[in-house]
Formats: sequence, structure tokens, C-alpha cells
Amino acid sequence: MSTVPRHHEAVSPASTPTVEGLVAPNPPRSTGRHPAVTLALRAIGPVLLLAAWYAATASGVLTEDVLAGPQDVAATFGELWADGQLPEALRVSVTRAGLGLVLGASTGLVLGVLAGFTRLGEELVDSSMQALRAIPFLALTSLFIVWFGIEEASKILLIGVACTFPMYVNVSSGVRNVDRKVVEAARSFGLGRLAIAREVVLPGALPSIFAGLRLSTTLSVIALIAAEEINVTAGLGYLMARATDYLRTDILALCVLLYAVIGLLADLTLRVAERAAMPWRKAVTIR
Repeated sequence: MSTVPRHHEAVSPASTPTVEGLVAPNPPRSTGRHPAVTLALRAIGPVLLLAAWYAATASGVLTEDVLAGPQDVAATFGELWADGQLPEALRVSVTRAGLGLVLGASTGLVLGVLAGFTRLGEELVDSSMQALRAIPFLALTSLFIVWFGIEEASKILLIGVACTFPMYVNVSSGVRNVDRKVVEAARSFGLGRLAIAREVVLPGALPSIFAGLRLSTTLSVIALIAAEEINVTAGLGYLMARATDYLRTDILALCVLLYAVIGLLADLTLRVAERAAMPWRKAVTIR
């Protein structure tokens, strides 16, 4: 005679009967990965590119007049750093990109909050911003030279214009997507418009703000390259102009790599700031 298990007896998962046609449960497991493993995985792509570059130059597929090898670029880096040319060029270029980024991101932030938070602001600002956003910022280079001359102002303003629009689009969209119930609750507690914007809207739009800031940072480096074509006498663009005259592909490759490093370091800094500002947000990963 079969016995029925008592209600207080534990039944193991393996003995639990499954109903035909239903998917067996798959409880989530920890997807944590050691930082060293993550770093190694991220380094695979750059290492492979560096190896391919070295192999192409060492085998003669790429000659020195087309592209110098990585060992020559490293030697050139040491020479330019030792004589002080490279530190000064980096200081000038990073200052230009930083000032333009601050100017453009601040403008985009203010206009984005204004357009996303009030209907009047959207009606006054959005149409003009969308029309201006369709103009390539490179098309403004000649006008900026005429208006502001060939000094630093034209370069910084050109970078600022390039950084304004991605910040504006992301911030205005993020502000519009803030939960209106939370805004109404804050208003019922007596908060004014400025307090609601500061205490409710901006924290709720933080993911969009950081997304716009990262895009603006990338564009600041792209615009920096264009700005440093305007009669520069210092900066990485000046080094590239001189290297072009003497066909120094080692210096040209070095400057291109430095532009990439500037952009990557800026993006990494923003990633760290984003995690610090929003510790509750975690990336969704698929095992």
C-alpha cells in the first residue's frame, strides 16, 4: 500500500513532478565576473589590432611611407614627450575640448530642461533647436572664422556647438519621460517649479543626462579635430599639420591614437561618475 508524504516532510526538487509541456524553472544565478577576467576580455580587441598592425608593417605589407609601425610610434612618443612638445600639445588640445564640452553641455542641459519641462518652453525652443541640429557643425567653420577670428574663441565655440545638440535631445527626452505622478505629488507638497525641476525632474532624468553627456564628449573630440584645422600654432592638430608637411606617418599615427585615448579616458570617467551617481542602475546581461 502506497503512502502519502506528510505535509511537513520536505520534497526534494529532483523528486518534484513536472507537468508535460511546461518549461522547467531556471532560477537566476550570479553573473559576477572577476575584474581581472573583465579586463582581459576587454583587452582582446585592442591587442589583436596591435598585433595585426605590427605584422603588417614588419612583413612589408604596410611600408613606412604609408604607416609607421607601432615600435616607431612608441619611439616617437618618447622623443616628443622628452623634449616637451607632446605634453604642451596635449594640454592645449584637452583644454580646448574641455571648455567646448562644458559650454555645449551646459547650454544643452538648460535648453533641454526648459523644452521638456514646460509646454511653452518646448514651443519656443524645440523647433529652432531641431532646425539648427540639422546643420552639420563643420559647415559653420568658415562662418566662425569670419565672426570670431582665428583665435581660441572660434575653436571653443565650434566644439560647444557640436556638443549642444546631443545633450539637448537626450535631456529633453529624459525630462518628458519623468513620471508625471511623481511631479504631481511634489507639487501637492507645495514645491515650486524650480524646486520640482531640481529635486524631481533632474534626478529622474539622470540616465538620459549621462547618455547625452557621453555623446557630447565623443563629439567634443571629433569637433576638436576639425577646430584644430583653423590656423593653429599649438595642440595635436599643429603637430599633425607639421607631420603632414614632412610625411611623418609616425607622428600622424601617434596623434590619431592620442585623440582616441582622450575620448576613451573621458568616456571612462563618465562611466565611473554615472555608477557613483546612480548606484541602483545595473546593466542587464544575458548569460
